[in-house]
Amino acid sequence: MKHPDDRKTVVLVVDDAIDSIRMINDALEEAGMTVLVALEGNQALTISQNITPDVVLMDALMPNMDGFETCRRLKENPAFADIPIIFMTGLSDTEHVVMGLNAGGVDYVTKPIDTTELLARMAVHLANARMTRSARCALDTAGQNLFAVDREGNLLWGTPQVCRCLPPPDHEDFQEVREQLEDWLGHRPDPGHSLPIRLLDTPRSIEYLALVDGQEYLLRLKTPQNQNSASAALRERFDLTLRESDVLLWIANGKTNREIGQILEMSPRTVNKHLEQVFRKMNVENRTAAAANAIRVLATL
Repeated sequence: MKHPDDRKTVVLVVDDAIDSIRMINDALEEAGMTVLVALEGNQALTISQNITPDVVLMDALMPNMDGFETCRRLKENPAFADIPIIFMTGLSDTEHVVMGLNAGGVDYVTKPIDTTELLARMAVHLANARMTRSARCALDTAGQNLFAVDREGNLLWGTPQVCRCLPPPDHEDFQEVREQLEDWLGHRPDPGHSLPIRLLDTPRSIEYLALVDGQEYLLRLKTPQNQNSASAALRERFDLTLRESDVLLWIANGKTNREIGQILEMSPRTVNKHLEQVFRKMNVENRTAAAANAIRVLATL
């Protein structure tokens, strides 16, 4: 019986040189790997929409879209966060090596390719990538739905469950999430604070854990809050009416007066009147301060 872990390693080779592809293909197939071929960057992106390889071998210089841009585009897909991309180039100068690494590559080999060296480098990076994926799956199994973003709210990596809950990076819903995260993180929340948010029409909350290396914000996607219990907690903490607590809850979710009016079936003017009472009872001057205080309460739920 074939063990599930015995599946063949899938390698995506992106190169416009047919002779180079043939040589690499023969070496990889002889090593028991499955080879996918793209002759230019756009073909690689098309393949990546349906198949996630275990490793990518990327030619640096290609017509239309070079390997550096192709690498950056592939890395925008969260599924490729842990996929090692190794550059193949006839250029050994520092500038192009740095360009490849900055684009998201993990290593490079110079042409003409020494297949023995290539297979050895691939083995190291495949082992590291599989260890990383295994660790993230373990975090999911333990209920630790973790992910990380940069200062602008762009997704850097996420555990499998988080990636299933987030909108695709190229979807307009993800842009809205990114903007909310950028605004929230710009206020420098303390560890443990949470941001109520809607993901794919499901209410959830995101907990801020830590800033890693001064550039990676570590976050946890938390179980959806019960709206009634969240509203009740705000009502009790700030001595609000039912309607005032509902308005404050949606303020904490980043909604505008117009959006809140549509959700609660009231006019924006009525929403504003409720807000005036909320500000007075909370002893704050604006919606930003009200939202920040509300988020602190919701983080304890």
